[in-house]
Amino acid sequence: MVNLLKALRNPRLLIVFVMGFASGLPFLLVGGTLKAYLTESGVDLKTIGFFSLVSLPYTWKFIWSPIMDRYVPFKLGRRRSWLLIAQIGCMAALALLSLVDPVLNLGVLATAAVLVSFFSASQDIAIDAYRREILTDEELGLGSSLAILGYRLAMLVAGAGALLMADHISWPVVYLAMAAIMLVGVITTFLSPEPKLDSPLPKSLMESIVHPLKEFFKRKEAWTILAFVLLYKIGESMASDMLNPFFLKIGFTKTEIAGVAKIFGFWAVILGGLFGGVLIMRLKLYRSLWLFGILQSISLLLFSLLAYLGTNLSVLALAVGAENFTSGMASAAYVAFMASQTDKRFTATQYALLTSLMGVPRVIFGASTGVLADALGWSHYFIACTIFTIPGLLILFKLKKLINTPAAPVTVCN
Repeated sequence: MVNLLKALRNPRLLIVFVMGFASGLPFLLVGGTLKAYLTESGVDLKTIGFFSLVSLPYTWKFIWSPIMDRYVPFKLGRRRSWLLIAQIGCMAALALLSLVDPVLNLGVLATAAVLVSFFSASQDIAIDAYRREILTDEELGLGSSLAILGYRLAMLVAGAGALLMADHISWPVVYLAMAAIMLVGVITTFLSPEPKLDSPLPKSLMESIVHPLKEFFKRKEAWTILAFVLLYKIGESMASDMLNPFFLKIGFTKTEIAGVAKIFGFWAVILGGLFGGVLIMRLKLYRSLWLFGILQSISLLLFSLLAYLGTNLSVLALAVGAENFTSGMASAAYVAFMASQTDKRFTATQYALLTSLMGVPRVIFGASTGVLADALGWSHYFIACTIFTIPGLLILFKLKKLINTPAAPVTVCN
């Protein structure tokens, strides 16, 4: 309550919260929500699985992040100019997606979804840099927490909210409504101050590319760090990628999914992140990554039980609650690890690199999730997802000496 009252008195923290909301809104609209739309439109399961590829821009955003550090498109300033471009582009792409029939023009719809991902990923780059530059060091902890809270609230709107709306209005109208909600971000961008530059702009595009990468890859454990980022949450990502089709296929209604899997799950992941943040300070980061990763892996087996039992609301609540709670804990440690591996001189580009790699398993392996689920059956599919978590945990052995500090005092869940 004290933190909330402080945030309400601090315009910068409120800006960060709203920008977190703008950042989170498009994510599910090209992910789980889009797959629910495709499932109801009669698109086959294998094709739905391949639609994970539309999120590839999230994994490649580090490629164009140096451009956003180097150039200033408009008089609004470097950060706000790129924010405005990304937000308007995202709104236009969502509107285009809403106009396309999934059955008659699946290719056009996929193109529109890729554009949403591209502009959304670009917005994330600008927002991450803006948050780092607009807040003082003392405000970073609370500001990061508020940004994540805004992000999760947006995912609730784009997930549970979209599913509830789709029970009463058509999916195209739902996507138009989501495009309109993006105006919140546009208005905030116009009203927000541009961060002051503490250092001059990079003198060339080459400079903005080379220096951050050179600093990172000269480290002894650089490739091990990247492997860990790629693999730590791969099993959880694969499971999450097919949850909406899974719930629908075994007989749950969209209202039940919205109420249990989305709303209840939302609060479970928030509480998991908060609880994980407290435990990290006591257990230290290395032990937390182990414990939270193992608990997250075990929780995936509850979906195998649900597949065996069928439409059982109690087991649905248990599985969703456990998976989201442990995912929130694991994400708190995971994001703390990534933050600890960025050089403050190059936070934007290096963090873009790490978060891009974080999304690779969801996109690449997500493309095969429909095929795997179809071939293995739902129960065995979630057992396979649990097995896929093992390599990321084993890499922790090689990082023990590197991970020797407690997490930063920021509780997050991603």
